[in-house]
Amino acid sequence: MASKNVSYVCSACNATHQKWMGRCPRCGDFGTVSEKSLQGDGGSTVGVKSSMRGGVVTAAARRVKDIDPESRATHIPTGIGEFDRVLGGGLVAGQTILLSGEPGVGKSTLLLRAAHEYAKTGRTVLYISGEESSEQISVRAKRIGVDADTLLIADETDLGAVLAHIEACNPDLVIVDSVQTIGSADVDGRVGGVAQVLEVATVLNRVAKTRRINLQLVGQVTKTNDPAGPNALLHLLDSCLVFEGDRNSGLRLLRTVKNRFGPADEIACFEQTEDGLREVTDPSGLFSTGRDTPTPGVAVTVALEGRRALVTEIQALVVSTNSPNPRRGISGLDGPRCAMLVAITERHGGVRLYDKDSFLATVAGIKVTEPSADAAVCAALYTAARDIAAPLDTVFLGEVTLSGDIRRIQSIRQRLAEAVRLGYKRAFVPSDTEKVSGITLIPVTHIRELFSALNQNAGT
Repeated sequence: MASKNVSYVCSACNATHQKWMGRCPRCGDFGTVSEKSLQGDGGSTVGVKSSMRGGVVTAAARRVKDIDPESRATHIPTGIGEFDRVLGGGLVAGQTILLSGEPGVGKSTLLLRAAHEYAKTGRTVLYISGEESSEQISVRAKRIGVDADTLLIADETDLGAVLAHIEACNPDLVIVDSVQTIGSADVDGRVGGVAQVLEVATVLNRVAKTRRINLQLVGQVTKTNDPAGPNALLHLLDSCLVFEGDRNSGLRLLRTVKNRFGPADEIACFEQTEDGLREVTDPSGLFSTGRDTPTPGVAVTVALEGRRALVTEIQALVVSTNSPNPRRGISGLDGPRCAMLVAITERHGGVRLYDKDSFLATVAGIKVTEPSADAAVCAALYTAARDIAAPLDTVFLGEVTLSGDIRRIQSIRQRLAEAVRLGYKRAFVPSDTEKVSGITLIPVTHIRELFSALNQNAGT
């Protein structure tokens, strides 16, 4: 039985429990609950431990109108345009960044290239690896053409050694690959555990803020593709980026999860090649097949990833089955929403789908979860079931409700402008959409109107 003078506290969310447990019920993290005494030095019960006297301030409080935001938040380009796009223009002095992603997606390659481009401007970059030796990193560096004179490589796993390297080199940019491999001798627990990761990140973050250097941490991920470690790690750092990619595709997407110095909804595209990562400045062509003849079950929409409009192809396949439980295969789209759209298409399109296998997918592995693609999904399902083809020069935009109504979507002018740029001539849009030059708008208020128009203009 636990002592009355002992409680158990979660290091991730500070929740207090009456007994030890392997997983904190509040935040769901594993291995974060530890024993804590309820008595202080004088034997008193738990209470306020910090002094209520004021300490020494580091800087006097100023009026908000007297503070110049540009004095600290000046972006310095890294030399990689897509990377700068995600960061909001480049790196900011004292900024700390966490880059997470699945193993083998290209995190180290991206940061090594960014370190090279940044060092080419004459700044000193220190790349510290706890996963690979310096010789292994040099092999990758030669393969992708990284050889800047002011790029320094070190392999360390001790926090004290990392700090010694920073003091000796006085770098402008420090890259730690990865934060889970660095341990502190002053903290109990295994390297990579919650306590160690939080301690290492906290110390390095304070050093970066004090010395006004840029800090980039590579983070491992869990099996659910979330950044490994305590949730407090995401709040501690300035920017959190996620690098995504499909093992069967060379496409890589860099997404912003959090950014204190720029937009938090931006996306950048890269392509994995033998020589490293190549920037894809115009990725719209990657997510469509560019076919010359109309094909049943294919509809094109314009998805919005962050601030970037991407023309995306939705494909559907409807086939008869003898199984009493038809399959619903979905790739790149939201599963529950697609199930709803299948029912809407069957109800308002007059097609039988309940006794057929239905498959929906996007091209090139892009993930589309926003409602703006609803009209395209319904159009793809309907044309696949009817064995008719939608016109090649047409895009479909609009959110579809359960009643079949087509509602307006955000940033529709930006989406239509991207469609015009790529040569599309017609667009099915919600009825309250304003005209855009260069493209013919076909307003529809209900999904039945869209299906009727597809029957009349199939394959034209």
